[in-house]
Amino acid sequence: MHLTFLGAAGTVTGSKYLLECSGRKILLDCGLFQGYKQLRLRNWAGLPFAPADLDAVVLSHAHLDHSGYLPALVRDGFRGPVYATEASCELAAILLPDSGYLQEEEAEYANRRGYSKHQPALPLYTEADAERALAYLRPLPFNQRREIFPDIHLLLRPAGHILGAASVTIEAEGKTLVCSGDLGRQHDPIMPPPQPVRHADYLLVESTYGDRTHPAEPVEDLLAEIINRTAGRHGITVIPSFAVARAQLLMYYIYKLKQRGRIPQQLPVYLNSPMASDVTALYQQFHHLHKLSQSECEGMCRVAHIVRSVEESKRLNQSKEPAIIIAASGMATGGRVLHHLKAFAPNTRNTLLFSGFQAGGTRGALIVAGAGSVRIHGQDVPIKAEVVALEHLSAHADSNEILHWLQGFNTAPQQVFVIHGEPAAADALRRRISLELHWNVAVPEHQQRVAL
Repeated sequence: MHLTFLGAAGTVTGSKYLLECSGRKILLDCGLFQGYKQLRLRNWAGLPFAPADLDAVVLSHAHLDHSGYLPALVRDGFRGPVYATEASCELAAILLPDSGYLQEEEAEYANRRGYSKHQPALPLYTEADAERALAYLRPLPFNQRREIFPDIHLLLRPAGHILGAASVTIEAEGKTLVCSGDLGRQHDPIMPPPQPVRHADYLLVESTYGDRTHPAEPVEDLLAEIINRTAGRHGITVIPSFAVARAQLLMYYIYKLKQRGRIPQQLPVYLNSPMASDVTALYQQFHHLHKLSQSECEGMCRVAHIVRSVEESKRLNQSKEPAIIIAASGMATGGRVLHHLKAFAPNTRNTLLFSGFQAGGTRGALIVAGAGSVRIHGQDVPIKAEVVALEHLSAHADSNEILHWLQGFNTAPQQVFVIHGEPAAADALRRRISLELHWNVAVPEHQQRVAL
């Protein structure tokens, strides 16, 4: 049995791990690289194997840094099954075509405005590529061990984090490999905590927040203060948000704040992401996977006006009255939020509220770090609005919560690999696992191949 780290090793994006066992090649996750240009270029470099030689893909969940390369994989020849939970399959059916559409849209915009260094600018893959990839999705239920090939068994356990997110267990050649996937919070208001895993011979564990703990202050107090402060100066709160989980969590908190009279009841709230609207509907379909009551779920879904058309999105940029605008993408790497940043970032009345992890090299990371301007669509946009980074809303377990999950194992794995984290976070978690649990632990390098 061999494992090759093809992504999210030494970085937090591009999750891909090639498992070779029992004569089969199985790819654990199939994510896009995001952030720094040298990482994004890996999306174009292809993989060190022929996609047609791959036997199966297993997705831990539907976020693009775990699923977003799948359309390119299928376009280039992969024809095997893609295993994921039912909710992840439904989310992928929303996210992947949207990803292809946005890439086509951005390439077309770059060609029309002439700011790309490539002539012509091309999308990594198209909406049609993404639609074709969906045919290979094979939904599996949680907590049901399945034989996917002779003597190879797969089990998906709830990982919290977002709808459908799973920790992946593969048994083959008498060994058990567990990949944590993205672990959720112990006390998330919407998602239940990640389910414990009792045994692994080899373990891959994420480390997104491996070097820190989340702030303890009540998030509702901080959110109310930020919104009221911005509205008090007749400004607009612009929130770049992931369409999956983060947008819904924000709407849940805003719903609760309005319900309790802590922010103005009449303050307009806009969800400028048709995709996020479609995702929100899945919270009603998969009500058994989260903790919200029916009334809470309905309140969350109703609190924001859904902006569907491009024309309505453009009109929002002319807004002069206080409002809240939630728009994708969460790290300001693309999507409609870029147009809102161009419109509202130069005005000191407004607030840019970043509600989650900002990968290095993204516009979001630059803005949070205090950049005086960022480049959007070939233009330098000054950042004069108030900038707030609110890490309380993260859907990732922090360092203590990861350790809590690890302590659920009955025995120490033979080897732990710390993945899916920036170098400082991954190494900090490695040290904690070594010092506190006394387990064998290492941080793998990109494209490193190990024998298990």
